[in-house]
Amino acid sequence: MTVKVLLLEDEELVRGGIRMILESADDIEVVAEDTDGARAIELTDRYRPDVVLTDVQMPEVDGIEVTKRLTARPSPPAVVILTTFDVDEYVYAALRHGASGFLLKHTPPKELINAIRVVARGEAMLSPRITKRLLANFATGTTGEIARAKLAALTPRERDVAAQIGQGLSNSEIAKVLMLSESTVKVHIGHIMAKLEAANRTQVAILAHDGGLA
Repeated sequence: MTVKVLLLEDEELVRGGIRMILESADDIEVVAEDTDGARAIELTDRYRPDVVLTDVQMPEVDGIEVTKRLTARPSPPAVVILTTFDVDEYVYAALRHGASGFLLKHTPPKELINAIRVVARGEAMLSPRITKRLLANFATGTTGEIARAKLAALTPRERDVAAQIGQGLSNSEIAKVLMLSESTVKVHIGHIMAKLEAANRTQVAILAHDGGLA
């Protein structure tokens, strides 16, 4: 199955390079691109991308606002944020609003392609090194008390899975750590997201951090 990507980047040279990298993969197609997020909804409705890859800072509508607008819609595409810095307050805000992850602009081509495939499958692209530091260095909008109250609704096994999500582990990695099948992990994650009212596993990771699980 071909993964359809909407690319939002205001620097023409960077945008062209990203497009060339993505389209070097047989299973990825850049169906639309723009220099700003102002037309993100329009382009999403027209082209139905699986993934929206957006810069953080753009002239009119930035990546945070793009994330807010898209994730508030029914059956939204996965949103991945591009940034120049590995610790970026804007990226953190975007993750809180439902972005599926973030990438640095110097990400190697193979990792960029893999990231698009990962988020298209419904997982988050969370680099453990960067994500842990990001979570540790910025104050969260959810207090620990609220996070712990939400996490209390989880079963012990679901809490185990949520803790691993908070560490940035993939489904296969969680399965190995907890000695479960990947299908069982997916079922647990579905239950966790429903109970926590989380838009994606990134928000589960943030709650796990706030609540002291991760």
